[in-house]
Amino acid sequence: METDKNHTTKIECNHIWKLFGPNPEKTLRELDHSLTRAEVQEQTGHVIGVRDMACRVEQGETCVVMGLSGSGKSTLVRCLSRLIEPTAGEVLIDGVDVIRMSEQELTQLRRNKMSMVFQHFGLFPHRTIIENIAFGLEIRGIRKQERIDKAMAVLEMVGLGGWQDRYPRELSGGMQQRVGLARAMAVDPEILIFDEPFSALDPLIRREMQDELLGLQKKVHKTMVFITHDFLEAIKMGDHIAIMKDGITSQIGTPEEIVATPADDYVREFTEDVPRYRVLSVGKVMLPAKSVSLSDGVPTVRKSDKLDSLIDIVTSCESACCVVDENGELCGEINKSIMLKAMSSRV
Repeated sequence: METDKNHTTKIECNHIWKLFGPNPEKTLRELDHSLTRAEVQEQTGHVIGVRDMACRVEQGETCVVMGLSGSGKSTLVRCLSRLIEPTAGEVLIDGVDVIRMSEQELTQLRRNKMSMVFQHFGLFPHRTIIENIAFGLEIRGIRKQERIDKAMAVLEMVGLGGWQDRYPRELSGGMQQRVGLARAMAVDPEILIFDEPFSALDPLIRREMQDELLGLQKKVHKTMVFITHDFLEAIKMGDHIAIMKDGITSQIGTPEEIVATPADDYVREFTEDVPRYRVLSVGKVMLPAKSVSLSDGVPTVRKSDKLDSLIDIVTSCESACCVVDENGELCGEINKSIMLKAMSSRV
């Protein structure tokens, strides 16, 4: 992920390796990097979980790490907080290497700067909903009334007002996941890490939770790392997507970049069933402005607009719509034919 001059890098991974086995450091030092994961396992008895990973996550953005089971996505994300110890490399958060932190520094990072939400909610069955949400604040030593007040505010934010005195067993799966999200947000972390948080939910509730999280992100602007094996979820949730296979990063890019220009056959398989209009922006499909001008009074759309938000406008336009850049200057045109082609095509 390239760093924009107007953004600040929040998380940076440099040459992260994770090998599982009896002597991973020695094995990595002697490793022939041309070997595949299977060959490494056969020759050394070690399994490569993450292989030379490098990426950056900008402050306030959502980075999705996706891949099939065994791709290394969960291993990578657990290296960020050292729930799993990397074999080699750097994990920089605000420029500080997490791998070199002391136990005390690591505890403070997990308590104050980073929260995790897992697929299995991990709620305390003997505690009420409000007590579950306030747990992280309790660990911090916040006095009771203050932590209850903060927990109540987050409870309302996730749409569970009135449920504070119930117990987890009284809530549906989707509601329990909202409690898990509220518990993570109650401590007001700078970084939220989600490990396939919605995969255990039925499709309707899953979409609702995706929308809920996107709505919350618009309000709170946290830095988020989101793991999934579902490409449609990835393109919906992510500002950037890192696609992994066998511990290796196949491609990192925006949803539009990945759908428009998949790096290899593995990535292309994920994009096959994605309608182009759901991901591509006008700038990817527009034509040079030859038949329209800004003085014609025809509808105007922005180069950065997603096609799926403009279906009605473009298809109802008799000729073509003007396309303008970020400065409002005419830079192209788009017509019904282009829109219909995009709507009927797959990548």
